[in-house]
Amino acid sequence: MQRTFLFLIISAIIATSCSNNGERSFAYGNFEATEVIVSAQAMGELEQISFQEGDILEKNAVVGIIDTTDLVLNRRLLIQQKQTIGAQLRSINSEIEVAEQQLQNSLVNRQRTEKLFKQGAATQKQMDDINGMVDINRKQINAIKSRKEAILNQMNGIDIQVEQIEDRINKCLIKNPLKGTVLVKYAEKGELASVGKPLYKLAELERMKLKAYISGAQLADVKIGQEVQVIYDKNKEENFSVTGTIEWISSTAEFTPKTIQTKEERVNLVYAVKVLVKNDGSIKIGMPGEFNLNKD
Repeated sequence: MQRTFLFLIISAIIATSCSNNGERSFAYGNFEATEVIVSAQAMGELEQISFQEGDILEKNAVVGIIDTTDLVLNRRLLIQQKQTIGAQLRSINSEIEVAEQQLQNSLVNRQRTEKLFKQGAATQKQMDDINGMVDINRKQINAIKSRKEAILNQMNGIDIQVEQIEDRINKCLIKNPLKGTVLVKYAEKGELASVGKPLYKLAELERMKLKAYISGAQLADVKIGQEVQVIYDKNKEENFSVTGTIEWISSTAEFTPKTIQTKEERVNLVYAVKVLVKNDGSIKIGMPGEFNLNKD
C-alpha cells in the first residue's frame, strides 16, 4: 500500500509539472479582453435602450436614445429668432439703397455747384453746404452698414447656437463605440441619464489577449509581431491550441503576479507580454492560458 501511495504521489507531481508531451510551456498567464464602459453624453430620460446583456453590438450602431424634447424646442426658437432678424436685414438693405441714391444725387449737385462756383455764379457757402451734404450721406451709409454688420453677427451667433444644440441632440443618440458583447447593463428605459453616467460595459470577445509573463532570460526570444502557439484548457485531459501574435511587450520588469506558478517564481522579476488570438467563443475572460514559441 505504501508503494502504491508513493507511486500515485510521484505520478501527480509529474502530471502537474509537465505539459505538451512533458515540456513546460514558454510562458503562463490569463486571457483578457478590451473592455469599454459606455457612458451617457447628455442629460435626460432614457426613452430607448435596445439591448440586453450578452447581445453583440455593431460598431456605430444606435443602441439607445435620451429625450431630446427641450433641445428640439430650443432649436425651433432660435430658428424663429433668426427669421425675425432676417426681416430687419431686408429693411436695412433698403435703407442702404436709399442712402446710396442720396449720395449720388449730392455728388451730381456738387459737380454743378463747382462749375457755377468757377463761373462766379455760386457762393462759397453753397459749396460748403453741398460738401457737407456729401459727407453726411457717406456717414449715413456707414452707420447703416454698421447696423447691418451687427445684425449679421447676431445671425451668425444664432447659427453657432443651433450647431451647439444639434451637437447636444446628436449626443442624445447612444452610439456603440466598437463591435463587442455587452457584459453588464447599468441602465434601463425610463431612468434618468446624466453626463458621465455608465450605461453598459462592452467587451471585444472576437479577439482576446493572453497576458503572460516571461523572465529576463526569455526576453530575447520574443518580439512584437511574432507568431506563437497559444494553449488553453479544453477539458481535464485535453487542450485547445491556436496561433497567436505577440502584440505588446512590457518595457519594465515587475514582480510575478501571485496567480502565476510557484512561490519561488513569484518573487522573480518578469516582463508582461500580450498575445492576440482569435476567439471562437471558447475563450472566456480570466481563463488561464500559456504559449510556446513556434519551432523553426
